[in-house]
Amino acid sequence: MNRHGRGIFFDEDAALAVAARLTTEGFLVEVTREKLAGEDDDEDHPWAVVTDAPPVVLELLVDEHDGWYDAEDPTPAPPRAAPFELPVAPKRIKRPDL
Repeated sequence: MNRHGRGIFFDEDAALAVAARLTTEGFLVEVTREKLAGEDDDEDHPWAVVTDAPPVVLELLVDEHDGWYDAEDPTPAPPRAAPFELPVAPKRIKRPDL
């Protein structure tokens, strides 16, 4: 799915209503629980509606159902650097022939 953004809702019914509306309009939709930092209780996690709908469509639905719009970052993560080569033994300075 080519994701454009996601809507975050604290009410499950609102998230499911937005997902149903987007599905009937022909967009791909995925509804998941979103774990926030510091939240221990699974019941307090908000609902995330991820879709390929245009951002303006999702923003209007988010405003209508008291959620918030979270735009996906279009820039890819930088590639990871190759790991360093670590020595396998201590470096001999005074007597390298040992």
